[in-house]
Amino acid sequence: MGVLEIGLLYLGAALLLLFSGMPIAFALGGVALAFMFFFMPSSNLENIAETLYSELNNFTLLTIPLFILMGAAIGKTRAAADLYEAAHRWLYKLPGSLGVANVFGCSVFAAMCGSSPATCAAMGGMGIPEMRKRGYSEELATGLIAAGGTLGILIPPSLTLIIYGIITEQSIGKLFIAGVIPGILLAVIFALWVMFAAWREKQAARAGRAASELLKAEFFTWRQRLETLPRLLPFVVLIAVVMVALYDGWGTPSEVAGVGAAGSLLLVTAIYGVWRWRDLKEILLGTARESCMIMMIIAMAFLFTYVMSYLHITQSM
Repeated sequence: MGVLEIGLLYLGAALLLLFSGMPIAFALGGVALAFMFFFMPSSNLENIAETLYSELNNFTLLTIPLFILMGAAIGKTRAAADLYEAAHRWLYKLPGSLGVANVFGCSVFAAMCGSSPATCAAMGGMGIPEMRKRGYSEELATGLIAAGGTLGILIPPSLTLIIYGIITEQSIGKLFIAGVIPGILLAVIFALWVMFAAWREKQAARAGRAASELLKAEFFTWRQRLETLPRLLPFVVLIAVVMVALYDGWGTPSEVAGVGAAGSLLLVTAIYGVWRWRDLKEILLGTARESCMIMMIIAMAFLFTYVMSYLHITQSM
């Protein structure tokens, strides 16, 4: 069998397993191990642990669990709900204010954890029921959270950009800088679309003379808005410090992530009294689960590309 045929079989098997719904790490790792067994010397199988360890022995990889911990401390406590409520109270005068608040909440939460799935899970659990209760259509509510969650890919500290930088050996700080403006621009576009979509749904409700929650006006006094600041501002300051530290080079991404994670834990401890083991357990276990999942994907991706390189598949393509 020629190299080209082996390459097509290799990629085809990987795609087949991925489309079957198998977890990404197991799909990539399973195909790589099978081809190592059939097409490579046995010594390569014996040295898998050493090969993976040498690839994962990277100080920069510490940024992944630390930024996940930073976001988990907020997502698993009342901090996420308070962030959402503060955005709603300050933006209530805008058309589709609740939807715009969801976009704002997704942007800020993405800047805390860098993970799209975590952003969708945290904001969707609060945002979708509230929007549905206030008359937003199911399509608009779910689509908004799904779109807002993708901001975690662009807005630093994006885990996707960290993984990309590690694999391609590019500057993570420069990748973060490159993601800021597109991330903010997307958030603004999402907010403008929500304002238009909410206005259109209100017009349809008025034209049909239907009783809709969208037609009910909301009002918050200055006191109600200002009382959200003591719980909101500390996290905004933490995000600002992390961003400035990354862009100005105050430390490596791993060091900045460590400071961000420690600061996030200290804030939820001081503001929300999260210090007992039963409170911290969910935060730490959630961080461990997501970190292990991502690390497994990275390890198996390294193994997958190692086999491709050894069998000269990339060169033949």
